[in-house]
Amino acid sequence: MNPINSIHFVTGKLAEGALREIVASLAQKLQFQYTIDVLPITVAALMTPQWLLKHIRIPSDTTRVILPGYLMPGLEEIRRSIETQASIECGPKDVRDLPTMFGKKRFKGDDYGDYTIEIIAEINYAPRFELPKLILLAQSLVKDGANRIDLGCEPGQRWIRVNEAVRALKDEGITLSIDTFDPWEAEEATRAGASLVLSVNETNREAAADWGVEVVVVPNLTMNYLASLSETADYLLRKGVPFRLDPILEPIGCGFSVSLGRYLETRREFPEAPMMMGIGNLTELTDVDSAGLNTMLLGFCEEQQIGSILTTQVIPWAKSSVRECDLARRLVSYAVRHRVPPKHLEERLVMLRDPQPMNYTERSIEQFAMGIKDNNYRIMIDDRQIHLISAGVHIRGDDPFEMMRELMSLPQSRNVDSSHAFYLGFELAKAMTALTLGKRYEQDESLLWGMHTRSEKHQRLKRILRTRE
Repeated sequence: MNPINSIHFVTGKLAEGALREIVASLAQKLQFQYTIDVLPITVAALMTPQWLLKHIRIPSDTTRVILPGYLMPGLEEIRRSIETQASIECGPKDVRDLPTMFGKKRFKGDDYGDYTIEIIAEINYAPRFELPKLILLAQSLVKDGANRIDLGCEPGQRWIRVNEAVRALKDEGITLSIDTFDPWEAEEATRAGASLVLSVNETNREAAADWGVEVVVVPNLTMNYLASLSETADYLLRKGVPFRLDPILEPIGCGFSVSLGRYLETRREFPEAPMMMGIGNLTELTDVDSAGLNTMLLGFCEEQQIGSILTTQVIPWAKSSVRECDLARRLVSYAVRHRVPPKHLEERLVMLRDPQPMNYTERSIEQFAMGIKDNNYRIMIDDRQIHLISAGVHIRGDDPFEMMRELMSLPQSRNVDSSHAFYLGFELAKAMTALTLGKRYEQDESLLWGMHTRSEKHQRLKRILRTRE
C-alpha cells in the first residue's frame, strides 16, 4: 500500500455494504488505498469508546483512521488510548455523507458570514398594534437578522402616537425608520429617534431638510422615473440632506424586468450614491416560496452595491423572509467577494429539497436486509420505494398504510405494540415525504428542511438499547 494514502474505515455490520460501495467509488476517483474494519456490532451508533478500544485493529501502514460519527463525543479519549502514527477522526453519522470528507463540498473561508447589505424589516400597518405587541414584533425581527425596523404607517390615517411608539422601541435599543409620505408623521418620528425616512419625492422633499436624518428617495410615478429620481436627489444634495436611492422594484407582469434596468441605470448615473431596494413587491406578490427570490435579489444588490433592502413577511410563503435574507446576504457577499458561484456554501437555504439526497441503492438495501438477524425494524428508501426490514421481513412499497397492513398480517407482528406501531407509522410517513420530494431519509433522524429543520430524539436507538437490556 502507498503509506501516504492508506485509510482505515471502521463500521458495524449493518452499514458494511453501503460503506464498501461508497469507499470503493471514492478510492477509484481519488486514488487512495483502504481497509475496512467491520466490528462485531450490528448498529455502529451503539459503539462506545471503551467498546471500540477492545475491538479495533489498525494496520501498521495506516495513515488515517475514520470512525463512525456517533463516536465524536469520545474522540479525544480514543486518540489518547490508541498507539498509532495515523490521524484519527470521526466521519459523518450517516455513511452517505462520507464523500463530504473528501472534497465534495466547497471550502468556505474564515470570512464566510461577513455581509454588506443592511436588512430593513417593515412592520406593516404599525399603528394597528398595541405598543407591547409592536415591541415584541420588532424584537423578533431583530433576532431574525434585521438591522433596522421600519414602521409602516397608513396613508390617509395620521398616526397620532407615532412619537410614543418610536421612543419605546428606541429605548429597547432598536434602530428605526418611519415609512410615510406625511411630513408631520416623519417629523414626529425623527424627533423621537427614527434615523431614516421612507420615502421622499417631489411631494414632500421640502420638509426633509427639517428632519435632520437620512431619507430614501423614490421617483414620482406621474413622470419619468429616473428624471424624477435625479431631480429630487439634486434638490437634497443642495440642501445637504443625506439620502439613498430606490428606483422601485415592480412585480412580475407589471414591469419587473424594466424596473431592474432602472437600478442598473441609477447605479451608472450615481456610481457612489447609497441605494436601497424594496423587495417585497416580488416576494409578497409572487406565488412561490420566498427564499429563492430573496437570494436572487440580494445577489443582484450585492453586485450593484445596493447597500440596503426593505423586506416584509406578511404573506404565508414569505413568513421567514428576514431570516432568509440574513443567510442570503452572507452567501452572496462571499460569492461576489471571492468570485465563485454561491453553490455548496449555505445548505440552510435549501429547504424543500436536499443538497445531497444520496439515497441507498436497491442492491445495497438487499445486502443490508440479508444481514438482519434481530426483530428490530429498519426503514430505508431507495429512489423508488420504501423498505421496511427486520429478521425474515422485507416489505417494499410507497404507501405507508399498505405497508403497515402487510406487516400486521405477518406472524412477526406480534412484537409490535401500540407505541411501536405509532413509531413505525411516524417514520414511514417521514420516509414517504422524503420519497415524494427526493429528500434524504435516515431512520430516527430529522428530515432536513434547511433553516427550518427541527431536531428529533433517537427513539429507535432507545428501543434497541431497552431490548438489549
